Amino acid sequence: MTKKTAVRDIEQLLDAIDLDDYPVDDPADLRRIGLAAKDVERAKTELANAVTSARANGRSWGFIGLVLGISKQAAQQRFGESPPENPA
Repeated sequence: MTKKTAVRDIEQLLDAIDLDDYPVDDPADLRRIGLAAKDVERAKTELANAVTSARANGRSWGFIGLVLGISKQAAQQRFGESPPENPA
């Protein structure tokens, strides 16, 4: 199961909640958790795309790690060890 599928399943579950079974009048707090989870996934995707772009522009793992507050080795391990593409 992908995270997108899991989030969609959670949304469907929230839509199906019968509030008579719960002492809460409004599931807004639960829906907020689901929305935050979506935001986290979007941010992770954007971060990975930004790192890929930085590598394609010749940025070193050292600089990427510095920006992320981690070592260059940690950056390489987290985002892959593909060499930067040479811009034409």
